[in-house]
Amino acid sequence: MADQTSQGAEARQKSDTAYWAANVRIILVSLVIWALVSFGFGILLRPMLSGIGVGGTDLGFWFAQQGSIIVFLALIFFYAWRMNRLDREFGVEEE
Repeated sequence: MADQTSQGAEARQKSDTAYWAANVRIILVSLVIWALVSFGFGILLRPMLSGIGVGGTDLGFWFAQQGSIIVFLALIFFYAWRMNRLDREFGVEEE
């Protein structure tokens, strides 16, 4: 009986580890996208994007002022959607 309990605890620990690994992976991907859009496109790559016009201004300025905010909001919705799906996969969803 104790052997079954330890196997159940091991399986639960592996499931928890897999859940948190997937969670951290989603967070890291989201942070990389956010940093690339806000810092990369808005600051570092702005000279390369200055020739492309969007709404009366160049694309680099647009990313710095509005694009990074829109991408940030999209990432929030993506994260919520993906975490709900991940919660269902691992059986830890809210009721």
